Amino acid sequence: MALGAVAEPPVRRRGSDYAQLSRRISQAGLLERRPGWYVARILLTLGAFVAGWVAVFLVGDSWWQLPLAAVMAVATTQVAFLGHDAGHRQMFRRRGPSELVGLFAGNVAVGISYGWWVDKHNRHHANPNHEDEDPDVGAGALVWTPEQALETRGFGRWMAKRQAYFFFPMLLLEGLSLHVASIRAIVGRGPDGRYTTPMRHRAVEAGLLLAHTAGYVALLLAVMSPGKALLFAAVHQALWGLYMGCAFAPNHKGMPMPTAEDELDFLRKQVLTSRNVRGSRLVDTALGGLNYQIEHHLFPNMPRANLRRAQPIVRAYCVEQGIPYAETGLVESYRQALGHLHEVGQPLRG
Repeated sequence: MALGAVAEPPVRRRGSDYAQLSRRISQAGLLERRPGWYVARILLTLGAFVAGWVAVFLVGDSWWQLPLAAVMAVATTQVAFLGHDAGHRQMFRRRGPSELVGLFAGNVAVGISYGWWVDKHNRHHANPNHEDEDPDVGAGALVWTPEQALETRGFGRWMAKRQAYFFFPMLLLEGLSLHVASIRAIVGRGPDGRYTTPMRHRAVEAGLLLAHTAGYVALLLAVMSPGKALLFAAVHQALWGLYMGCAFAPNHKGMPMPTAEDELDFLRKQVLTSRNVRGSRLVDTALGGLNYQIEHHLFPNMPRANLRRAQPIVRAYCVEQGIPYAETGLVESYRQALGHLHEVGQPLRG
């Protein structure tokens, strides 16, 4: 999708546009930390997470473990959202407490590398939807541009033609992909022998991931037969990956993809490439606040609880500046994302 086809924003005061919006947000007190809200959220989320594992232990060797695996997929994703907030320092201004929560939520509870995720996610925030700079739209199992599609070969080309149909089934493997990527990030080295992924606490992260894996396997095998344990893990990891993918998919997929030729200031770079999902507070909880993707990208360290209050300010300001503000329902957001994936594969089908 060409960026110029979406909007021709005015060029007046481009350098100061974001500063003006930032002042309005700051004056509204929306960048202030919400320690009470986060204490309650952490206690509620981790309480549900621990209660779920206690239930797994008490149910024992029963087929009722499979519905519990689905419940634990939801609880695991909610814990991952806490890691996301910690990574952006939405909870604390200081790095130390943020990293402590992030390492616990990511490495210990969920089983993914917090350091790897922070590095990857920061690169995404710096250049969202930029084919050469955003790791989330690099060519892989899915392709995001016609150019990427034309470069595929063999089975990859067959998939690229039909990727819109396989998108949701492929998300069932997203959890496994995150685990594998975390391990590669910790041990991966380049030809020069240096680690390919920067990480502040590599040895600690490796130890915590090992502890997570050992604890996960030990608990399952202690309370159920190997067959049931394997099925529990498969359902848990598949649905966790599906939930994570469904939470992140509406945010940028199908939105403009700027290139090096597009000269965009920070405000327009973030707004034009992001899509909000409207809904109730239930949607806010289900998507971890990521439904306010525009506000989150403009103010990544804004506490999650303030995003809903920031939205009308940001939307009104975008109207003033003549900047398109994308907002749609959840189902429509998936339709647009799948439509983009289908369109990307068109050159191969043609």
